[in-house]
Amino acid sequence: MTTEPVSFPRRHARTQRFTLGAPRAFTVAPDGSRVAYLRSSSGTDRANKLWVLDLSDGGERVAADPFALLGGADETLSPEERARRERSREGSAGIVGYATDSAVELAAFALSGRLFVAELRAGTVNEIATPGPVIDPRPSPDGRLVAYVADGALCLADLTGEWARTLAEPESETVTYGLAEFIAAEEMARSRGFWWSPESDRLLVARADDAPVDRWWIADPAHPEREPQRVAYPVAGTLNAEVRLFVLTLEGVRTEVVWDRARYPYLARVHWSAAGAPLILVQSRDQRGQLFLAVDPDTGATRMVHAEEDPHWLDLFPGVPCWSPSGQLVRISDEGGARVLAVGERPLTGGQLHVRAVLDVSADDVLVSASAGPGADAGGNEIGEVHVYRVNELGLERVSQESGVHSAVRAGGVTVLVSAVPDRPGAQVQVLRDGKPVATVASYAEDPGLSPRMTLTEGGARRIPCALLMPTDYDGVTPLPVLMDPYGGPHGPRVVAAHNAHLTSQWFADQGFAVVVADGRGTPGRSPAWEKAIDGDLTLSLDDQVDALLDLAKRHPLDLSRVAIRGWSYGGWLAGLAVLRRPDIFHAGIAGAPVTDWRLYDTHYTERYLGDPATAPEAYANSSLVTDAGLSSPAEPHRPLMVVHGTADDNVVFAHALRLSSALLAAGRPHEVLPLSGVTHMTPQEQVAENLLLLQVDFLKRALRLA
Repeated sequence: MTTEPVSFPRRHARTQRFTLGAPRAFTVAPDGSRVAYLRSSSGTDRANKLWVLDLSDGGERVAADPFALLGGADETLSPEERARRERSREGSAGIVGYATDSAVELAAFALSGRLFVAELRAGTVNEIATPGPVIDPRPSPDGRLVAYVADGALCLADLTGEWARTLAEPESETVTYGLAEFIAAEEMARSRGFWWSPESDRLLVARADDAPVDRWWIADPAHPEREPQRVAYPVAGTLNAEVRLFVLTLEGVRTEVVWDRARYPYLARVHWSAAGAPLILVQSRDQRGQLFLAVDPDTGATRMVHAEEDPHWLDLFPGVPCWSPSGQLVRISDEGGARVLAVGERPLTGGQLHVRAVLDVSADDVLVSASAGPGADAGGNEIGEVHVYRVNELGLERVSQESGVHSAVRAGGVTVLVSAVPDRPGAQVQVLRDGKPVATVASYAEDPGLSPRMTLTEGGARRIPCALLMPTDYDGVTPLPVLMDPYGGPHGPRVVAAHNAHLTSQWFADQGFAVVVADGRGTPGRSPAWEKAIDGDLTLSLDDQVDALLDLAKRHPLDLSRVAIRGWSYGGWLAGLAVLRRPDIFHAGIAGAPVTDWRLYDTHYTERYLGDPATAPEAYANSSLVTDAGLSSPAEPHRPLMVVHGTADDNVVFAHALRLSSALLAAGRPHEVLPLSGVTHMTPQEQVAENLLLLQVDFLKRALRLA
């Protein structure tokens, strides 16, 4: 008896895009003796275990197994934990995050709302009783205590479970202590709301009150018997949550941290290390000004360390700001047309690198991830590559050698280097000591059984980074219908020199398309000017998609009479814009979870690019799909459009799809709406993810009249 091979869409969905079973979330002990990380047991197992790699003998062992800790029972998640996972796009299960003490001897994590502490050296796990579902537990640096959030309160317990106390209790149902508010978690990449002092005697704690924020209702139309969910959503031009910061002693005595919150309301970053006073980064509402402030933990007074302004906006970066061991401010800034690493007031890099993140800071150097900058003489040979560099006053040294996308974690002379390359599935994890390999961490992720037939190139006069994918069995001559497959906007580069990043595009190519992925202006990784060119006009993203397509067609057999475009989120908006604004180029589109009216999206993201809707209404109208004057123009060809959206999406709410459908219907434009019942912005459900790919192919073949 033979069994039918499992299709790529099903395997892609079952493995969560072939990420299950891959190790992640690495922490290196400061003495270089061990590495902790998360990994599930197979490429289809969603439940992560906590693992430890002992570098003395290279042996791996499980430090915490969620199946054993829960006695085989299924997980139950609080609404707060579900929301937290949605903000971080976390689709796995089991132990999805953990925090350690400073020696990496102890790890705390929440599992099904319960608090567990694992002794990493001894291999034992203890549960600590708590009064409510636990979120984000974090041990004190000295490993004696653990702080956590329960029911919006910041709580503290000792490791024996003999005592626990509440340090900060919410004054009302709209207040939380120790949690990141929606805007911080969704748009600032600040997922935390409390920070231990290095001496373990105090904490910095964020207090968020979302009482000023507009309330929206998100319903599940498939279940009319259920009450709609009431959520606080800070839509562009409206009030945000009020965020304050306090220093709390272990007895709950609080001192408020004082800064000009009226001018700088966004608490974007917090850093507290033994190298200096607590350090915070606060931003103005328009994100054109920001202050780096040192905090006096005794009085709450702040002292300005550095100030920045930008006529467009100021970006936030992973790993900064922080102090160097010598007490100098480490930051990433846009200076001289380049994105540079600066220590103190001195830039240590220039135009040769476009610095993306600070990974570690030591007395000898700063470890960063970076791509080729505007001043690099790469000749187009580093398209989509991201490398790890050691940087100091003497210069820079590249740690990663293979062409690809690399990142790293470092401590105690040990570096964990994670490398994804174009010609190898998944990512390889090497452990280096003093730059030399000493171990590897195995991945249990499944082999996709599919390899991208990919060309990384540039298109158009602006040298737009592109990836061109052809069918596996393509003859190299026959003109092919084209599928543009972009994200195309801020924070989401798609043209990357990595194998698995292009699997879905390759599968679409194997259905008979030439697939083009283009990263136009607004996408990260090239230069500050490239990213900020879309200030006030997001539609430049569409111009670059067109320019890249037309230029590639001069060099490759692309059939420009049959061009479609698909995308999700910003890419979904871009797909809708393409068929509405440029029907002369695009003949069909699939808009997944699109932002159709930017007046319905959140403050921090939308106002960064389009400004305040009250003072820049024309920018919002120009970038809108539902107010597009072309909707009612009979002179334009009406191109078929499929709109796909999850009804439970609390990021880009389902109202975007409904408003677009209403506008299209009123204009007599053909379109299809595919509502995904109970699905959020992530679409993690296996059957949904599988059939969504199949339905898109069916629509494209019908719309383009392909056999």
